[in-house]
Amino acid sequence: MIRVLLADDHAIVRMGLRAVLDSEEDITIVGEADTADDAVRAVENAGPDIDVVLMDLRFGPGQSGRELETGASATARIRKLPDPPNVLVVTNYDTDVDILGAIEAGAVGYLLKDAPPAELISAVRAAATGATAMSGSVATRLMHREEEPANALTSRELEVLQLVADGRSNREIGATLFLSEATVKSHLVHINTKLGARSRTSAVAAAREAGML
Repeated sequence: MIRVLLADDHAIVRMGLRAVLDSEEDITIVGEADTADDAVRAVENAGPDIDVVLMDLRFGPGQSGRELETGASATARIRKLPDPPNVLVVTNYDTDVDILGAIEAGAVGYLLKDAPPAELISAVRAAATGATAMSGSVATRLMHREEEPANALTSRELEVLQLVADGRSNREIGATLFLSEATVKSHLVHINTKLGARSRTSAVAAAREAGML
């Protein structure tokens, strides 16, 4: 039996996932969480009694009202626990920064919420064995990155550019990512070169147009 924890801040999404997965004889839902932190706590409490976590990437405060945590950071925390379950990301977001962040955090799969039920069921079964499961569009984005590595932004560069898009200064970006301002500036030079941009604003615009942010 594959034991699944649902982690999503929307109750209606959890209901939909439960409806699909409960129809399968080899899958059972053992818990739900409406914040990323609650998902980590549930795994800590359940020990080895969870096989797969279905993890959203962006959470609201939920009923607990605690400080927000992303699904990627929660995934990283879960994967550091003893005998952790595998994490399958199920989200609406398919930008490079989201995909790479989840994969580098340790997620074994990445599905979009518009995936057909059969694809979700197959992905859960694959995740339970540690196999990779990707939505077609996500796999295509990763393949394009591999085909054009010279122009692809690294995960760190994507983090820097996302903070630029959020309106952060170089000093604030450095403080957030534990980098010196000189290192932040170096990343920005590389970002502009790869994107053919001449300013922070044009770099952000180019990245959004390319689906990176």
